[in-house]
Amino acid sequence: MNRNNNLLLVITGPTATGKTTLAVGVAARIDGEVISADSRQVYRGMDLGTGKDLDDYVVDGRQIPYHLIDIADPGDEYNVHAYQADFFNTYEDILKREKQAILCGGTGLYIEAVLERYRLVKVPENPVLRKQLSTMPMEQMKHMLAGMKRLHNITDTTHRERLVRAIEIAQYELDHPGHHRDYPKLNPIIFAPLFERTELRRRITIRLEERLNKGMAGEVEELLASGLKPGQLAFYGLEYRFVTMYVCGDLSYNEMFQRLNTAIHQFAKRQMTWFRRMEKKGLAIHWIDGHLPLEEKVNMIISRL
Repeated sequence: MNRNNNLLLVITGPTATGKTTLAVGVAARIDGEVISADSRQVYRGMDLGTGKDLDDYVVDGRQIPYHLIDIADPGDEYNVHAYQADFFNTYEDILKREKQAILCGGTGLYIEAVLERYRLVKVPENPVLRKQLSTMPMEQMKHMLAGMKRLHNITDTTHRERLVRAIEIAQYELDHPGHHRDYPKLNPIIFAPLFERTELRRRITIRLEERLNKGMAGEVEELLASGLKPGQLAFYGLEYRFVTMYVCGDLSYNEMFQRLNTAIHQFAKRQMTWFRRMEKKGLAIHWIDGHLPLEEKVNMIISRL
C-alpha cells in the first residue's frame, strides 16, 4: 500500500451502520488513524447524543488514534470551513508520520468539502445583513439563499439561525470571489456498509433505546446546567432537540421517543439521498453488505487498497 499518493480511505454511510467499528478494525490492521467526519462529535460533553462510542477505538487493549473529536466547546458553532481546515492539517500530519488516514463519518457535507476541496473562507458576521434578515419570513429567506448559491446542505434551510448564517456566507462569497486556501488533491477510495431499509430502521431504534438507557437525558441536563439554553441545544441535532423538550417537560417520554425515532429514520433516508448524489457526481462508493462479519468486511476493504 503506497502512502505517498495522497490515498485517503473513506468509510461512510447512514447512521447506525457500524462505520466506526469498521474503520477502527481497518486501522488496527494497517497502522491507520481515524479522522472523524461527524459534525457533532467535535463537541466536548456531547457523547451519548452524538454516538461517539470512544470505547470502540480500543482493539485488543491498543488505542487506535482518532482525530477531530472533542475539539470544540458546547455553545460554539463549529462549521464546515473550520472542519475543512482542521481536516487537512490533521491529514498532512498523519501523512508526515507515514500512517494511513481513514476518514470516517456520516456528515456528507464535511466529506464532500474535503474530497471536492470546496472553496470556503472564514466569513465574519454582517450586522447590516443580519438586521435586514431579522424580520424576513423564512420562506422568503430560503428563496433568497437559493438564488445566491447551489444548496449543498439542506439543514441550512430548516433552522433560522443556520439559514441566516448560510445567507451571510453566500453573500460574502459573492462579494469576495476567489478568496480561498488551496488544498492538496486527494486520492479517495470510499466504502459504506449497507443494510436494507427495514433492518436499518431496526438498528436505529435499538441504538436509540440503548443511548437513552445509558443516560442521554442526564447528558442534556448537564449541558443545560452548564449554561446552555434549550434553543441552543436544538442547534446540535435531533437527539438534543427532542430530549431537551422531554427534559423541559414539553414532551412525555413516549412522545419524545416516538418523534425522535421517526426523525432519525427520516435523517438516515436523507443521508442515503446525499450519498447517491455523491455517486452521480462521480465519487464512486463501494457498498458492503452490512450483515457480513466484521473481519470479512475489513478484509474486503484492505484487499482494495
